[in-house]
Amino acid sequence: MSFAHPFVTRILSAVALAGLLTAPITSRAQDSDPVVARANGVDIRQSDLASAEDDIGSAMPQMGADQKRDYLVTYLADVIILAADQHQLANRSDVKHRIEFERNKAMMEALLQDAGKAAMTDEALHKVYDEAIKQTPNEEEVHARHILVATEGEAKDIEAQLKNGADFAALAKQKSKDPGAAEGGDLGYFTKEQMVPEFAEAAFKLDKGQISDPVKTQFGWHIIKIEDKRIKPTPTFDEVKGQLQNYVARRAQAELVENLRKSATIERLDQPAKQPNPSALNPAAPSKK
Repeated sequence: MSFAHPFVTRILSAVALAGLLTAPITSRAQDSDPVVARANGVDIRQSDLASAEDDIGSAMPQMGADQKRDYLVTYLADVIILAADQHQLANRSDVKHRIEFERNKAMMEALLQDAGKAAMTDEALHKVYDEAIKQTPNEEEVHARHILVATEGEAKDIEAQLKNGADFAALAKQKSKDPGAAEGGDLGYFTKEQMVPEFAEAAFKLDKGQISDPVKTQFGWHIIKIEDKRIKPTPTFDEVKGQLQNYVARRAQAELVENLRKSATIERLDQPAKQPNPSALNPAAPSKK
């Protein structure tokens, strides 16, 4: 069930670090981060496997869980072994620059994770939930079945059989070309926006228990039966708690970045400096024509 807070897009789009705001909110405490291997005496921890998978996951071949674990351990062991054998590279300018970049990135990710975790209080989660519920409009849903056929003639023939007492679900299983035919044409509950316009208009005009005339859409001809109508249920706090945690954490991370940007000095040396507008500095100054 989707449950998007109305402000989430606006808040997150203000931050041009979307890829950096998706870091998992996890702890690296050693008691929950066991050592799984060692290479030349250097510990390889469970969290290192997760970091390695983030790093090379897209390049890994398809494999089972045990094989993947072995692959990641081998990868990390190779990193440790090769790094230890190349001490002379540590003073090379490009390597030093890369190390500094990775250090800054790791510090940034840790700071964002801490900000996200600190923000996920029960009070904050309930506040976002309550605000979202207040702004969630009441939406009508219908629970419908349908029978889909290729021609109007087939649809009218089915309509006649239904008027003579034929069972709708049984006819759907026999006649419908829709993938849901095996379930008696059952579509479950849906809102008006979830269906093509012609189908939705016909379905939402019917009352519970009513059957439509043939309805034409881009998919063919439909006969629709309404099983139930209701107001879409509001999701409970527990049902959406994971999404609330994700939103609150990302919002805190976005606010942290924005606040730090305001106090930072960022210079663009690859672009010419912007010249001040004299009239902007002195509104009384005459503008050049």
